[in-house]
Amino acid sequence: MSHTAGLISLEQALEKLLSQTQVMTDIESIPLTESAQRITATDIISPINVPPFDNSAMDGYGLCFAQWDGQTPMPIAGKSFAGQPMQGDLPEGSCVRIMTGAPVPKGVDTVIMQEIAQETEHGIVFTQPIKKGDNIRKAGEDIAQNSSVLPAGTLLSTAQLPLIASLGVSTVEVYRRLKVAVFSTGDELQAVGTPLNEGQIYDTNRFTVRLMLEKLNCEILDLGVIPDSLKLLKQTFIEADKQADLVISSGGVSVGEADYTKQILDELGQIGFWKLAIKPGKPFAFGKLNSAWFCGLPGNPVSAALTFYQLVQPLIARLSGHCQWKAPVRFKVPVTTRLKKSPGRLDFQRGILSVNENGELQVATTGHQGSHVFSSFSLANCFIVLERERGNIAVGETVEVEMFNYLLKSE
Repeated sequence: MSHTAGLISLEQALEKLLSQTQVMTDIESIPLTESAQRITATDIISPINVPPFDNSAMDGYGLCFAQWDGQTPMPIAGKSFAGQPMQGDLPEGSCVRIMTGAPVPKGVDTVIMQEIAQETEHGIVFTQPIKKGDNIRKAGEDIAQNSSVLPAGTLLSTAQLPLIASLGVSTVEVYRRLKVAVFSTGDELQAVGTPLNEGQIYDTNRFTVRLMLEKLNCEILDLGVIPDSLKLLKQTFIEADKQADLVISSGGVSVGEADYTKQILDELGQIGFWKLAIKPGKPFAFGKLNSAWFCGLPGNPVSAALTFYQLVQPLIARLSGHCQWKAPVRFKVPVTTRLKKSPGRLDFQRGILSVNENGELQVATTGHQGSHVFSSFSLANCFIVLERERGNIAVGETVEVEMFNYLLKSE
């Protein structure tokens, strides 16, 4: 029997995971100034027209097109500046000096740019033919009053917040932040910053998961490292389930591991232990505890980071209501280094995408791809995604690349 028999694809795992879950529906109204990185629970509706009035798109002269005969100078009846509009209607046969963004006085239906206007002692004449309606931005042309500006499920960031502020909207309805409990299991793990005893290693997985959860703006409940004790582990799961929407553990999900995780989870919920057809990251657990969802990540650092990135990230988007979230885009480029690959699993190797001297994209490996070598992430800016049944790749062959998003970007 093939060693890859019974493995499920990444697409199958995602479909299973997302088909079972839905948005946490708790909504709160908060000040716009405190809403960065929150997710809208309702559409943002504009209470005003943008622009709020007809205004000039140019510095120039405003007039009634029908009153220009093509040659008679038009006297300047007044000025309209942004914030200082001309008062009253435009007198017949005259024009108004107008600046960009200034309100268009009543009677003006055309603005002529100052570059084709010539001032004479009797008024303004125009040196080129003019067209009716030129250079006027209509009220509501950009955004109409009562129209939906941003849909529910939008992550509020630098691109969205100034837009909402420009509408005069001071409070927004958002989904509450997702509560995520995190812990690692294993007697060999030590917290970062404490001395290592013989046979111990630092718990980098929980640290990595925390960093990514912070970027996803989750409310984090860090439960630390839990020793291999049935009683302590069960107590931890029960407490995490009570307090969190999602529980994430690291380690203890491989088939045949000498630990209590599977036994406890069988008692406390409906959890599937999956063998994924991806590398790194074959072992992964997902399901429901009594009230919270649960994800069990592999123990190897690179495997934990990759499964979080490819599976937990879209799950958190779903639970948080971020329906505008999109999976990272993949595209094909030539590879400049040889890549080792055994058929059987979809392989996410860490790569460095760059531009060569001809201005063309190319990708190279970061080097050793072992699931314990986290330095491969610090050097990389992308995944090289190698198809499940593909073997070794020679220099110059085309490979698929997936750029890191903000969770893994170093800048």
